[in-house]
Amino acid sequence: MAEPILEVAGLVKHYPLTRGVLFHKQVGAVKAVDGVDFTLGRGETLGIVGESGCGKSTVAKMLCNLERPTAGSIRFKGEEITRLSGRALKAVRRNIQMVFQDPYTSLNPRMTVGDIIGEPYDIHPEAAPKGDRRRRVRDLLDVVGLDPDYANRYPHQFSGGQRQRIGIARGLALRPEVIVADEPVSALDVSVQAQVINLLDRLQSEFDLSYVFIAHDLSIVRHISDRVGVMYLGRIVETGRDTEIYDHPTHPYTQALLSAVPVPDPEARAHRARIILTGDVPSPTDIPSGCRFRTRCWKARDRCAREVPVLAVPAAFRDVRGAAAHASACHFAEEAVPGGVVEPGANGDGPG
Repeated sequence: MAEPILEVAGLVKHYPLTRGVLFHKQVGAVKAVDGVDFTLGRGETLGIVGESGCGKSTVAKMLCNLERPTAGSIRFKGEEITRLSGRALKAVRRNIQMVFQDPYTSLNPRMTVGDIIGEPYDIHPEAAPKGDRRRRVRDLLDVVGLDPDYANRYPHQFSGGQRQRIGIARGLALRPEVIVADEPVSALDVSVQAQVINLLDRLQSEFDLSYVFIAHDLSIVRHISDRVGVMYLGRIVETGRDTEIYDHPTHPYTQALLSAVPVPDPEARAHRARIILTGDVPSPTDIPSGCRFRTRCWKARDRCAREVPVLAVPAAFRDVRGAAAHASACHFAEEAVPGGVVEPGANGDGPG
């Protein structure tokens, strides 16, 4: 892996649940993120995937210091940033920018496009002299594929794809080193998604950017990512290079996710493994003991309720070189059988 620019260890975010009107008493907590570890290499794209509510967006907000973590560490170029404030925090935020999920609500409707893209220069005046800001805004519009003359228009005059390009231009204004993209194409049409993804791909090499790309669309994440982390209920349960995760998944949850991805070839679809998970995702206020996926896993044993699995290369693959030898938080990790039909609970070893 390339030299790490971002290192995350033991990241936790719990939102307290309180009871009472005059005297608030904490009676529990929503464990949105409950121990996330990963590194981001310079010039790399790390994709984070998972179901809605698994904590992806909360991780994104903590990386940009929009949310303060309950515990854990975030190091940017070796510097701990979770406890920064004032000027020190402002300097770090200049280098870690965010592209938001909704291109409609993330742009101020009362501001022109030029003002929206140029606003970072008001917050960080050292980034551009006042006389040079108009030219820089026009250059950024050109970089993201929009007419520089659009600077005087308002957000409502643009399509969803064009608005997302404006959001990307705003994120690039301060020439950051890391961009956290929180589901940047989920609200767009498929054809527009491809345009925005190709734009991000081109800008990465042009501006030497590192991406944390968050999405629930597995095909898009595979296209843009160098490495992938799969999240479930506040934790990363499997991580590795894109080919390792997509072609050789070892965690049951990853296998279930991949089996749900549509296949355009009818013949291949007929012979494809399909895993149907039963039950609902547990509440983040009441996390199951041991492995948090065990309540929906067809491989679950007594050990899964007692021991929390460690995110590491499974013992079965430690002495074997190959794509299956990547980190997976499962006591009984194994590769999926290519083309084999998997029926959860059919072997009688787990909850059906």
